[in-house]
Amino acid sequence: MRSILIAGNWKMNAGPVEADKLSAGINEKLAGRTLKSDVVVCPPFVSLHAAVKNLKDSPVQVGAQNVHFENNGAYTGEISTSMLQEAGCKYVILGHSERREYFGDTDEVIAKKVKKAIADGLNVIFCVGEKLEERKQEKHQKVVMGQIKAVIEHLTEEDASQLTIAYEPVWAIGTGETATPEQAQEMHQFIRNYLNEMWSTVQLSGVRILYGGSMKPANAEELLKQEDVDGGLIGGASLDAESFSTIVDIAEKIQS
Repeated sequence: MRSILIAGNWKMNAGPVEADKLSAGINEKLAGRTLKSDVVVCPPFVSLHAAVKNLKDSPVQVGAQNVHFENNGAYTGEISTSMLQEAGCKYVILGHSERREYFGDTDEVIAKKVKKAIADGLNVIFCVGEKLEERKQEKHQKVVMGQIKAVIEHLTEEDASQLTIAYEPVWAIGTGETATPEQAQEMHQFIRNYLNEMWSTVQLSGVRILYGGSMKPANAEELLKQEDVDGGLIGGASLDAESFSTIVDIAEKIQS
């Protein structure tokens, strides 16, 4: 059985001072516990140090929100896999809709980033999802399949152990709107079936598919109980230690 993964994406929030308080608050809630779930928080680059420092004795791991596909060099404003690892990161989020929409991350660029991150030992949370008009036109499955194919075709089955897919309907990110549990399960099942067509080994059984898009304490249980929903990529609720730890508690309850 796949363990649940709860990942917090802090986005462009919580500078070093606020991140110190937030990560200390999460540590207070979760330190000393043995969890069935995997838990990750992904602060901005400048706040990684504070999070790593405060969470080192907790079951919470730290990740980043982006990485470049080159080792080093003249890439002003970018950051490499080795830099993230030196900072204490175990995970990285790639392909988020905001990176696609605002920063020009194409399927080709995302594929290169995912391949590089996995090759260098990072665990990747790879985001896919459709826009509202694509959902209304019933193109959501085609869109998501295309996003996955663009990345998967550059990976080997051995890479599956480091890959998590996060399905985030773009129309539900930061809007307060949420896919119904049935809609989430339908898309997660579709993704899993598609992966089964691409990869056929036992390793595939460990690939987790998270739901992202306004998951919060009020709806987490319904979503996490769906058969093919293996966790959540949490946005706004991850910026509050109480809310985030409550979602972790819900995940623990479901697995007990």
